[in-house]
Amino acid sequence: MEKKRILSGMRPTGRLHLGNLHGALQNWVRLQDDYECFYFVADWHALTTDYEQTEGIRENIWYMLIDWLSVGLDPQKATLFAQSALLEHAELFVLFSMITPIAWLERNPTYKEQLQELSHKDLRTFGFLGYPVLQAADILIYKADKVPVGIDQLPHVELTREIARRFNFLYGPVFPEPEALLTEVPKLTGTDGRKMSKSYQNCIYLSDPPEVIRKQVSGMITDTKRPRRKDPGDPDRCLAFPYHLLYLPEETLEQIKRDCRSAALGCVECKKMLADALVRALEPVQAKQRYYADHPEEVRAILADGNERARRVAQATMAEVREAMKI
Repeated sequence: MEKKRILSGMRPTGRLHLGNLHGALQNWVRLQDDYECFYFVADWHALTTDYEQTEGIRENIWYMLIDWLSVGLDPQKATLFAQSALLEHAELFVLFSMITPIAWLERNPTYKEQLQELSHKDLRTFGFLGYPVLQAADILIYKADKVPVGIDQLPHVELTREIARRFNFLYGPVFPEPEALLTEVPKLTGTDGRKMSKSYQNCIYLSDPPEVIRKQVSGMITDTKRPRRKDPGDPDRCLAFPYHLLYLPEETLEQIKRDCRSAALGCVECKKMLADALVRALEPVQAKQRYYADHPEEVRAILADGNERARRVAQATMAEVREAMKI
């Protein structure tokens, strides 16, 4: 039976961290065994908020691909490609922009939120307002059946479905309406309790050496209501405990819970256990990072092959689009 098709992408804004790993990449790795997966580096999307600082994008694309391969994305199972290598994405974006009402874009909750959160940037541009249309082009050009997203991204998938319906109504049936594939994302904040972000310097990166990991973990906020070592703690209040849940075995977790609540275990010792577990977990990932960094020709070949595989699909779709629109 023919596999359903998945499409997802990630903006190249820097080295990837644990939030990226647990928020998207581990799910991508699981999906590649059961679906026909297209995963792309969304470098044009990076311009929507960082159009004034483009000098690092090429390097970030390179490191992103290395990180993807190192955590288990398999180019024999999934098509890995760069958005900007396929001009067909831009062509479909232009055509979709002709039929998408501005009101659809202005009601986008992410647009409103980011205007407030990134008020220090000038984001009142057509590119930022219209990025969901480019996103729709990214998805629909591959006729994706499903789009893996967190619950906060559901409005984007719904807008893509609306654009597909409007195109099909105007020009005839070309595009399927993709479904959101909701992914359960563990709540993993940065080391200071805020959203994990490189701008906050609160990330643990997949490429961090052991000494950096240990330093970051040692500075993590734990139970803010446990000011002294002798005070009983509560793992449910501890901002570091979600990391424990991901990286420590069940029997160790149960012991930590008991010892924390009885004040038999202090936060310093507890975080040392976590740092050791993180170093062990990231060791095989970093071994692969070193391998791919030492074999750049292999990474370039994987990207070139992925670009070509994606291009064949995109070109076939655009031929249908032009025929339907009679242009």
